[in-house]
This record gives sequence, structure tokens and C-alpha cells, in this order.
Amino acid sequence: MSQTDASPDTDVSGQWDQDNQAWWDWYVSLADNEAGPVALESAPPLPDVALPTDAEVMAELATPYPVTDEQIAFFQENGFIKLKQVFSPGAVMRLRAELLRLLQAEFDTNPDEGAVDRFLSMEMVWPDNPLLKAYVTSPRVAQISAQLLGVDAVRLYHDNVLAKQPRCGRTPWHYDEHHFPLDTNDVVTAWAPAQAIPLAMGPLAFAYPLDVHELVNNVTFEKSGTGYDRGVAEVFARNNVAVDETPFEIGEVSFHHNLSFHTAAGNRTDRSRIILANTYYADGARVVDEPTMVSGDWQKFMPGVGPGDVAASHLNPVCWSAREADHE
Repeated sequence: MSQTDASPDTDVSGQWDQDNQAWWDWYVSLADNEAGPVALESAPPLPDVALPTDAEVMAELATPYPVTDEQIAFFQENGFIKLKQVFSPGAVMRLRAELLRLLQAEFDTNPDEGAVDRFLSMEMVWPDNPLLKAYVTSPRVAQISAQLLGVDAVRLYHDNVLAKQPRCGRTPWHYDEHHFPLDTNDVVTAWAPAQAIPLAMGPLAFAYPLDVHELVNNVTFEKSGTGYDRGVAEVFARNNVAVDETPFEIGEVSFHHNLSFHTAAGNRTDRSRIILANTYYADGARVVDEPTMVSGDWQKFMPGVGPGDVAASHLNPVCWSAREADHE
């Protein structure tokens, strides 16, 4: 993201001064979308399964998931990987039910109903919600994240509940390095869908291999308009960059590195695409000296931590540690 010769529309050095939902409303406005009405398709039916209890969910999410050397190598070369059956169908449906409840309480609307084409977001839902805490601080998910990064321990940056409603458009091309004000690239986001995601619903799509981000270093980020999104797309097209855009099965979770460029198409189905995205980073990382507005309300996620400090507030627990695992 080039900031050479920054102008008022390209200078992101200031701090974000609004709430999280306002940040997302701004950010999705930067995506280049085709004009015209969107015809909706019927989303596939949700699985009819018994919902597990809290205790059953917690037990499942504490059980290790086997990650192979080949999968680790794929992630480290390409910056992303999609792993099947990280969650059982029951755990996915229990997650969806809880996220729908929280979204409806926050926005006073059922995200699956009506014609509102908004990208709804909530963060920091886990501290006061034991069930969501099990998903967000899951040793199962955190261990996968640590193994993919090749680090001994990971802390939580924050959770992110994302609901892309029917007719909501694209998420712009971006990578997360400038969203997270951390002085390390050992950062990974676990993107867990709360339903299957067919192509029409807008699954996350990844450009690869990991180093393709270097191709767009000189594309200037803009605080308004769709120039950055179009510019990245044009550079990728000229260079024949490979893009993985495939459906997600029930229980499938993707993991992407903070330098991985990704996007998502609009939701052309009649059901909201609901996601729980949790970001983890290597224990010991510090906050950068000069966070920008693109990092959003980062101090909400790290209360009492300032620029240059070790990123380790009480809201950034160690979710998995090889040392602790060795002593179990």
C-alpha cells in the first residue's frame, strides 16, 4: 500500500475516530461493484442436526486437529489454506444460532430477513459470552494457527463477527498487514463460516503465492472511491496472478496470513453469509510506533497498550502454547 506523496485522500496517518460498524461501512464502500439490480438465488438448506451443548462444543474445540507438514508448507508458500471439518456440523449450527441472536440484538433486525444490503460487523463479543469465548479462544483453532505460522505460542488480537447480507456487494482487494498495528508478520486470521458458502454467497478468495503482495506495493491506497480495489485487480490480471475462489463446506475453515491478498464477491443469495473471524499473532509482538486509521479502533482490542508496547493486554490471552501443551 503505497503512501508516496500522500494527499488528503491518501493520507491514512490519523487515528480512526468512529465505531467499528462505521469503519466497515466505510471500508466496503471502497470496493468496485457492477451497477444494476442483483437477482438472488436460493441458498442451500442448512443441515438438520442436533445442536450440541456448551460442554460438548468446548470439548470439541479443545481437541487437537491434525495438521500435516504438507499443509504447513502450502500455507507458508501461498499464505492461506482451507481445512475441512475443523468444526462439526453441530458446532457450526450452534455458532450460527448464537451469532444470529447477537446480531439481531445489536442491529434490531434479523440479518437473514428484509432487503437491507449491508455488511454488519461486531467485535469483542467473547469476553462476556462463555459460548463465544470457547470458539474465539479455542485451543484447537489456535494450535492450527501457531503450527501454520511456525511459532511456539499465539495470542488473540480480536474476534470479528461478519454478516454480509443478501445483495451486499464485494469486499475490496486487501491484505491485513496494515489493519493490524503489530510489528510482526506472524499473524493469521481463522475465517470460520457459520454455514456452507456456495460461490453465489461470496466465499473468501485468495491471490497466491504469498509474495504477490509485492506486485501491488506501488498501488496507492485511497480513503474514498474504488481506485485501489481496481488498481490491485488490474495488476493481478496483467501478471496472471492465480486466485483461489472455491465454495466452503460445512465445518471448513480458512486460515490466511496477514500478507495474503484476498477479496470476496457480493452475496447473491437470500441468506446472510455469517462468519466468525478470529485473528492470532505470535506471543511477544509489539504494537507499531505509528498506528494509522486503517487499523480502526485497535485500542479497544488492547486496552492500556500504547504504540511500541508489548501487545499483551488482558484481552489478548495466549490461546495456545507449545510449552503448556507439552506439560499436559
